[in-house]
Amino acid sequence: MALTLIEYYIQNNFYGKLLGMDFEIIEEGVVEYRMTIGQKHLATPYAAHGGVVSSLVDSALGVAGLSAVYKENKVVSTVEYKLNFLSPALPDDKLVARAKVEHKGKRLLIISCDVFCINRENKLIAKALGTFNAYDAAKAGY
Repeated sequence: MALTLIEYYIQNNFYGKLLGMDFEIIEEGVVEYRMTIGQKHLATPYAAHGGVVSSLVDSALGVAGLSAVYKENKVVSTVEYKLNFLSPALPDDKLVARAKVEHKGKRLLIISCDVFCINRENKLIAKALGTFNAYDAAKAGY
């Protein structure tokens, strides 16, 4: 049995594994990505590097997009995203990035993402809005 594009992504997402991220597809176009901030994520003794939160956001946005187009044998790539940092991610913070496809066109998807710290009363720590390109999976080597 052939792997779906999402299963293939899970199998080959070594960067996500390196950072300790995992995800759940809630429904097509909606995902929750999770990670816990550890020492390896810190830029200072007290806060995670912004790139860690940015990676979590980009991953959540991308998988939300992928979950909306994979049945059409398409994958997605980031065109751009804007990220607002509202509060630092601290050691031992349990982060949840909730991403949702807001608009799906033939090629472009607009996807939003909010990042919450669930062990700090669901404190909103970042917001993002991205544009993603959907294209034939064969062009990406799938």
